[in-house]
Amino acid sequence: QVQLVESGGGLVQPGGSLRLSCAASGFTFSIYTMSWYRQAPGKERELVALISNGDGTKYADSVKGRFTISRDNAKNMVYLQMNSLKPEDTAAYYCKAALVLKSYWGQGTQVTVSS
Repeated sequence: QVQLVESGGGLVQPGGSLRLSCAASGFTFSIYTMSWYRQAPGKERELVALISNGDGTKYADSVKGRFTISRDNAKNMVYLQMNSLKPEDTAAYYCKAALVLKSYWGQGTQVTVSS
């Protein structure tokens, strides 16, 4: 059974940091491209960051230089280190695993940036 379980969300002040984690199971994690998406109320879900099975990375322009995606294939984990958080980063953050036509999603974790 495929599972993606996100954790690490919460309430943080502007300028603060959070580290999101996504624990994967039920599939061959190391060959999948892993990504983080986010969805704010009333907005479409958008790609935040992606890491390929070869550790290539891609970031949304809005988070470049502030967020870092990483993966640990030995632990079947993917992480999103978020620094210098802004109120506009407030959203539900989702982990996604993708391989050609297959994709799996986690249930999401809420990040709220507010003073």
